[in-house]
Amino acid sequence: VQLQASGGGLVQAGVSLRLSCAASGRTFSTYTVGWFRQAPGKERDFVAATFRGSYAVYADSVRGRFTISRDNAKNTVYLLMNNLRPEDTAVYYCAASASVIRSNIASRIAYTYWGQGTLVTVSS
Repeated sequence: VQLQASGGGLVQAGVSLRLSCAASGRTFSTYTVGWFRQAPGKERDFVAATFRGSYAVYADSVRGRFTISRDNAKNTVYLLMNNLRPEDTAVYYCAASASVIRSNIASRIAYTYWGQGTLVTVSS
């Protein structure tokens, strides 16, 4: 599976942005897909994931503001980010795995495939 993240940019606080993660591979619909982000000098943190499309999990810091969704016909997972804050500034990565289980869905080591990242910068 190859992943291509896109949609990042420079925005002001309070606006919305939608990231896309386009995947290759015929079995994409069976994969769990997650979004992670890494701010300068910090660890890569979990943001959200969709478990094979059956349910979504969010980090506390984004719950209620971000929504993850997927379009299996387009092999694409989206991350809609509303009410962006300066602390959301980071490089956002999408990742996929066929072997994620619920207990490790927020762990970056559970994901096998990674996209290249897209930079989101939120100004105050």
